[in-house]
Parts: sequence; C-alpha cells; structure tokens
Amino acid sequence: MLLHLLYISAFTILALIAVGNLIRNLIMFSFERERNYPMTSHPKSPYSSFRQPVPHPELLDGAGNVIKEPLLVMRSINVEDARQQLDALYESSPGGRNESQEEG
Repeated sequence: MLLHLLYISAFTILALIAVGNLIRNLIMFSFERERNYPMTSHPKSPYSSFRQPVPHPELLDGAGNVIKEPLLVMRSINVEDARQQLDALYESSPGGRNESQEEG
C-alpha cells in the first residue's frame, strides 16, 4: 500500500511539473510572438537600407501593380437564368447534347 502511494505521489509531482512547463512555454511563446525584431539583411546587399513587404502575386495585375478593387464580385440571379446559363455551357461543351443526338 505504501508503494502505491509513493507511485501516485511521484506521478502527480511529475504531472504538475509537466503542466507547469507547458503553461510557462505557452506564455513565453506568446511574448516572443508579440516582440518586434529588427529586420536584418546582409550588409553588402543593395537593398539593405529599406525592405518593403512583397504582396501576394494574386493581388497584382499584369503590370505588377497592386489591385485596389474587390477581387470577388457576386451578383444574385434567379434560378431560371442560372439554369439557362448552365444549359448553354453544357450544350457548347465537347460532350454536350449536339454530339449525343448525332450518335443516337
């Protein structure tokens, strides 16, 4: 019975140390994330005096300028218009109704 209590107390102490380490590491990680590090670059680099963040390629137009308009514009259409557009796409596709009617 004494050996069981010794095991339980030892594992309890180890568990408390592990949880304490976990909490301490999470707190230190959050402080590290908020800290601003100076941008370092190679001293012989011609761009060492300034560095600008580069935007994602999808945010640039063909000339390399940043797009300032919304990228996704949605408009609502009714069900019949959507069905007609889908039918037109289907009929103009390579396996559309025109080819299937010619085979039959």
